[in-house]
Amino acid sequence: MSGYQPLADRIRPRTLDEVVGQAHILGPDGMLRRIVESGEIPNMVFYGPSGTGKTTVANIIARRSGRTLRKLNATTASLSDIRGVMDEVGTMLAPNGVLLYLDEIQYFNKKQQQSLLEFIENGSITLIASTTENPFFYVFNAILSRSTVFEFKMLTAQEVLPAIDRGLALLSSERGEEIRCEDGVREHIAAGCGGDVRKALNALELLTATARGEDGVLTLTLEDARAVSQRSAMRYDREGDDHFDIASALMKSLRGSDPDAALHYLARLLEAGDLITAIRRLLCSASEDIGMAYPQAAAIVKACCDSALQLGLPEAKLPLAQAAILLATAPKSNSVVAAIDAAMSDVRQGKTGDFPRHLQNVHADSAGLEREQGYLYPHSFPRHWVRQQYLPDAIRDARYYQYGDNKTEQAAKRYWEEIKGEREE
Repeated sequence: MSGYQPLADRIRPRTLDEVVGQAHILGPDGMLRRIVESGEIPNMVFYGPSGTGKTTVANIIARRSGRTLRKLNATTASLSDIRGVMDEVGTMLAPNGVLLYLDEIQYFNKKQQQSLLEFIENGSITLIASTTENPFFYVFNAILSRSTVFEFKMLTAQEVLPAIDRGLALLSSERGEEIRCEDGVREHIAAGCGGDVRKALNALELLTATARGEDGVLTLTLEDARAVSQRSAMRYDREGDDHFDIASALMKSLRGSDPDAALHYLARLLEAGDLITAIRRLLCSASEDIGMAYPQAAAIVKACCDSALQLGLPEAKLPLAQAAILLATAPKSNSVVAAIDAAMSDVRQGKTGDFPRHLQNVHADSAGLEREQGYLYPHSFPRHWVRQQYLPDAIRDARYYQYGDNKTEQAAKRYWEEIKGEREE
């Protein structure tokens, strides 16, 4: 129907007390609440996932401030649209000024964002920009410096429940019949929306529309609720913050030796179909976090990843889970990454020098440029080792690799100290 309004819009909160979640900024002592109640509204940037109340709070601010609210979406808006809003200032359309709500500001390029400055400098337009991406990466510095940034956090299932209850009350009133929920229905909807109130209310509205009533009572069943939300509305964008956050969380869980957390973040990647990111993180961790403490891990993880690529999803979850558990429970050592980082640091600083003559390619000998190389072939000596210089003269005493304090590396350390005569008696 042309006049249809989604349930989420029909029950949109009109006061801050009705907004679910965001207690850190909207609670009794929250900074954003205090700003709104003061009536002195600065330029602001709202940062957070969709469905967490950014637009709702902007609406409430506009009503409380008495300013005319104008909404634009940066995915479709142009500079002429912004100028059109500016033209309303001082007219009967906006006697008290304009509050411009610019959604998805990250889609404005630098030039478009810079053009906003001339409209917000004199204070006749107050800008509230929203973004689902980190504003410190996507919003022009000049706008950030003139704005206050507030982060809206993803809602928990418990925080979504009050919105579901309000939705049930409104639907019951509109339909003129009682709506009952089987045990677990409300909780299932709240848990399956991924912290997005709009998705929860959309699911509730669909569930109500398809439910069967009897004797003036409409019953929402758990079976139907599961059918409506067969797949969790997990937040994931391969180009957004969530992609990097999940990859980072997986890596840090492996490093922190927490197999349960590692499996959780691996599952989130696989549920989103992102097989490649999962494989890359597992392969990297094998060398970065386990390394020489359990060198075989690299080969085992590589075999698991190869199997995953051959199997494809969903079966790929099995070898990748095996790799994640192996890495999370394996002994840890960062001696590999510390050693190569130290070596590369010297190279970048120009600490190189000529190759020792005895390490050069033997082609120089036939050119008659110098005397014979003098290279000592280690395999010709007892225990396959002989003392000779390998680093350039300029850094001949450099030490990059430090044996880790794990069983494997300490065994190697004792072995070579004995051969090289470096062990302390």
